[in-house]
Amino acid sequence: MKKMHLPLLADPLFYAVAAWLLAVGILRYCGAPTWLCMTAATLIALAAGGIVFCLLSAKTQKVRLGARERAEKDALMLHLALEKEERVRLMMLEALNADGHEAHCDKDAILSDGVPFVPLYTMEPVSADAVAKLLRAYDGAPFCLACNALSPAAERLLTSFGATVMDGDATYALCKRGGVFPEKYICGNAPRRTPRTRLQAAFARRNARPFFVSGALLLLMSLFALYPVYYLVTGSVLTITSLIVRAAGRA
Repeated sequence: MKKMHLPLLADPLFYAVAAWLLAVGILRYCGAPTWLCMTAATLIALAAGGIVFCLLSAKTQKVRLGARERAEKDALMLHLALEKEERVRLMMLEALNADGHEAHCDKDAILSDGVPFVPLYTMEPVSADAVAKLLRAYDGAPFCLACNALSPAAERLLTSFGATVMDGDATYALCKRGGVFPEKYICGNAPRRTPRTRLQAAFARRNARPFFVSGALLLLMSLFALYPVYYLVTGSVLTITSLIVRAAGRA
């Protein structure tokens, strides 16, 4: 189920119905009156559904915040890779100063706390050749390379000469701490996900296995449940849905 994002109410509803059925079965087995069975089972179901809903809401909120931050970071890295070098330097200078560093421009470079700060944001990981060029330019003096990512060879070369690196995650954290972001991102207007696209993603072909596993488990649970109708119906629906998704879903 990790690959499939079902509605937030699906799991609480499932646990509430399961708790209601179990409570009715147990209370009826104990000989309780019908009105007491229904009342107690309803209260138990509401409590179970509410607890599950609260737990899932907190978890879903964390996942959404993480996804939003990743999207912001990716948009920032793309912007820095496509922006003019002068504007990138000015933006990084503002971010460093906002973060409490003593930074200023020195011709075409940035000095941060007395150490050269070199922004080099590219679409691909910075290569070892680009790092070697910087090492020659600074003649072994320490500097900080700010980039999106480094190739393994470039990282080994940079570390061996004692230079430091600020990767994409550190860059995003720096800009976030100082509240320094572009007013308008380059290529930042990504298409928004509509309910239709979300529905298509939920019923994509890759989700056939989660549907099938869920349906099979519910069908197996019906063998041991006091009231197996819910498990039989829901399990059959999910199993049939998995076959339809596998046959007609989008890749």
